[in-house]
Amino acid sequence: MVAQTSDVTSLLKQAGLQVTAQRLAVYRCVDARSHTTADEIAESVRGEIGTVSRQAIYDSLATLSEHGLLRRFEPAGSAARYEVRTDNHHHLLCRKCGSMHDVDCAKGKAPCLHPVEDYGYLIDEAEVIYWGLCPDCQSQQ
Repeated sequence: MVAQTSDVTSLLKQAGLQVTAQRLAVYRCVDARSHTTADEIAESVRGEIGTVSRQAIYDSLATLSEHGLLRRFEPAGSAARYEVRTDNHHHLLCRKCGSMHDVDCAKGKAPCLHPVEDYGYLIDEAEVIYWGLCPDCQSQQ
């Protein structure tokens, strides 16, 4: 379900952010199509509100991510992806077609995984990406 403009406006205001057409459009795009790249977001936003610079899109993505409204992750060999699901969770990716799915934590609450040695770090997140072949790609082999 895509967030309504009033809901996104409230999220932005609660985060202490100015409500702009670019931020609204960027958030709605990511909400409608999770795991999307900045280029895909830019194309969608331009279709919705007209001419917007690539830098404005990147600035909006950075601001929304920094304020916890979007989550940014970067699978190996791929452009950064964005999603509205900001809780600690993992991803499942197909090596062949690139399909992507959210996967709940492997165990317990954040950070889900605990290293053998933490070297004094206060760890608050673990990023895990499971790689494999989706059912469609398996059937093509």
